Amino acid sequence: MSITSKPLPKGWPRISSSVFYEHAAPAIDWLCKAFGFEVRLKVEGEGGRIEHSELELGGGLIMVGDSRRADRPHQKSPKELGGANTQVMFAYVDDVDAHCERARKAGATIAKEPTTTDYGEDYWSDRSYEAVDLEGHHWYFAQRIRG
Repeated sequence: MSITSKPLPKGWPRISSSVFYEHAAPAIDWLCKAFGFEVRLKVEGEGGRIEHSELELGGGLIMVGDSRRADRPHQKSPKELGGANTQVMFAYVDDVDAHCERARKAGATIAKEPTTTDYGEDYWSDRSYEAVDLEGHHWYFAQRIRG
């Protein structure tokens, strides 16, 4: 029996992830500017703290929130962990080179410039790059070239 056979909630992908920032509100604005996310929902709490948000990119969904919540001490930004990432994000985009330039202009650190990797005739070829955001999250963006 498949565990993925039931219908999805309307408007939700099969899987999504949450990303935490010390200062989520400006991070949301930056993610939209640098990577092209669109805000679907943003719930602000006391003092402008982000209690919950949903950002979309090409059918994918992430949730972004503030890491400084007493009820969730395990949720941290890499900035609070000496730069450590326990998860990285990967997304396909239509034009990886243009996407990289957009991210660079918005202030992303480009950790790996766009590179084409061919995994062989039996697999595929992708062009991808790695960016680091304002609080140290690593993001990978790729464009399928063949396969």
